[in-house]
Amino acid sequence: MNLIDDLKWRGLLADCTDLAGLGERIATGKPITVYCGFDPTGDSLHVGHLMGQLTLARFQRAGHHVIALAGGATGMVGDPSGRSSERNLLTREQLAHNIACIKAQLSRLLDFTASANPARLVDNADWIAPFTFLDFLRDVGKYFSLNVMLAKDSVKSRMEGDAGISYTEFSYQLLQAYDFLHLRQTFACELQIGGSDQWGNLTAGTDLIRKKLGSDTTAFGWTFPLITKSDGTKFGKTAGGAVWLDATRTSPYKLYQFFVNTEDAKVGEYLRKFTFLSREEVEPLEAAHAVNPGAREAHKALAREVTKLVHGQAALDAALKASEILFGAEIGDTSEETFNDVVGEIPTKSVERAKLEAPGTALTELLVHSGLAPSKGQARKDIEGGGIYVNNVKSPDIARAITSADLLFGKHLLLRKGKRSYAVLTVA
Repeated sequence: MNLIDDLKWRGLLADCTDLAGLGERIATGKPITVYCGFDPTGDSLHVGHLMGQLTLARFQRAGHHVIALAGGATGMVGDPSGRSSERNLLTREQLAHNIACIKAQLSRLLDFTASANPARLVDNADWIAPFTFLDFLRDVGKYFSLNVMLAKDSVKSRMEGDAGISYTEFSYQLLQAYDFLHLRQTFACELQIGGSDQWGNLTAGTDLIRKKLGSDTTAFGWTFPLITKSDGTKFGKTAGGAVWLDATRTSPYKLYQFFVNTEDAKVGEYLRKFTFLSREEVEPLEAAHAVNPGAREAHKALAREVTKLVHGQAALDAALKASEILFGAEIGDTSEETFNDVVGEIPTKSVERAKLEAPGTALTELLVHSGLAPSKGQARKDIEGGGIYVNNVKSPDIARAITSADLLFGKHLLLRKGKRSYAVLTVA
């Protein structure tokens, strides 16, 4: 498949200002320059931002030129699209910090050192900040009809709500439109991509380019669908909050678990949208899932691919090792960092270190303390029945005492009852 057909097969086309024209432009064989913007409202992107990054990466892998735009200027204003209230405004220092952090995350998916078509990271504060208010009104504002601006969905929805919309946010579409114009003039950028909620901002940009540079100037807008769960709720949220791309905020193990627990109805869609697996690789996984969904082959492939893309092979290996521990694998040479990810997923209780000094504390007592057994009598029955494991090693001795020598990394004890009931005791 050519690039556009591949993007359509992956479900990455919501709308395009001129799909036929874009297809003809790409068919010329001359690389096109495409950009996607990221407002640095935090020091980490989340999984919802992967669509923009991955779509840029697909263009780059196809030989095109890609630009990631960090909204150092627009981030100070806040995009009203998809929001019911105004964002908190950030200082320049906060934005500079966030942009530096985000570039490291972008570097996982975009190649900034490629010899033929290296990715670029630009900050729109570089060209918007020097603008005076009067110059902006004269050189940009006069090209926008207030009637058209008020008709944008992102504006209408806010005006119809109780909170309304501030002049600051109302002006956002002019700033984003000017970004596209600047990139068109500076880097010959012809295509802007974004989520479907960005349609109004994208068309504002293509309109401004044609008004300023001539009606025959090529400029295209492409949106991809916003990702939602089966119930229509926002993708990328868990009970613990957003799923971040920064490993210090969401560990590779938790990212892996997020995707391995994808709804059955969504796993095929996510394989196409969140991975670089080809059609020949994805369709057999979808077929296998339809025949035997319990094997979760498609889910595991999805989780592996995304974790490796975002964090690299070493982090994926550690995440897989952590997952295996919860399926009874030996602890072996597992790192403390990997084991800590497991601890975060298992009920944990503290135990006094003094209780583990020789001769230690009876395993039966610790099973009750951990909550794995309701009484010492039941704990003995569970041990005799071969269903109790200490650090994932079967422990059939009802007289066994646990000492500090049994602690993992000098602080943790992993107890398991049966195949799936775990508890961790951590020394206080």
